[in-house]
Amino acid sequence: MHGTYEPGPTPPAPLPTDSLRFAMPPMHDSVEDERRHRKERLAGALRLFGRQGFEDGVSGHITARDPEFTDCFWVNPFGMPFKHVTVSDLVLANTDGQVVEGRYHVNQAAFTVHAQVHAARPDVVAVAHCHSVHGRALSALGELLDPITQESCAFYEDHAVYDAYSGVAVDTAEGRRIAAALGSGKGLVLRNHGLLTVGDSVDAAAWWFLSMERSAQVQLTARAAGRPILIDHKAAVATREQLGGDLVAWINYQPLWQDISRSEPDLLS
Repeated sequence: MHGTYEPGPTPPAPLPTDSLRFAMPPMHDSVEDERRHRKERLAGALRLFGRQGFEDGVSGHITARDPEFTDCFWVNPFGMPFKHVTVSDLVLANTDGQVVEGRYHVNQAAFTVHAQVHAARPDVVAVAHCHSVHGRALSALGELLDPITQESCAFYEDHAVYDAYSGVAVDTAEGRRIAAALGSGKGLVLRNHGLLTVGDSVDAAAWWFLSMERSAQVQLTARAAGRPILIDHKAAVATREQLGGDLVAWINYQPLWQDISRSEPDLLS
């Protein structure tokens, strides 16, 4: 004998969606506020990169365009560990790598490349480049990321290989060639060197670097284990259109920003 169904209590009514919190890139009331915001995000990204073990000696930089002096860029100080960088440590340099604000030198070789990428891409706020392990391994093969995961599809037909290596890049001509190879894409595999990513915010550039590095790790791991199955062109393009924008990168990055800014608030000093 089956019992009689007794309905439970009426569930609460859904909340209006406009009453729920959803972070979006902030609007700034002044150039000073925007400068402070970019510097905070830059210091936080450097610390996150330090946690990931991306720095290798004095190699590795993230630059952020100043919102007022758009031909000048904030960058990490030469020789300072990523994990120790604070907002007040950051250095502002012009396109020639000359320090115009700050207390430290900058790495001229790295800054030359960044300055040329910024010059070629006025839409770009931030550029990230580090000698990460899996990025260097992929670069040693001189290959693009394959569309083998949802994350790698974000880079599908939106990154390139700079297929040359002539030693440490210290001249503007080399920087211009690297910028030309990047084109309008979000990422670049520098052959025998590492990865470089760009974004319309520090958050986006940092997220793309983290994602590109992980995608390189997945690709190398999958290839070592067997023969990766490629996602077909149509699906890869559709996935890139869904996940490959800088706003999506910004949103993906926010948990990392919340973590580093809450656990290491001294970075804001």
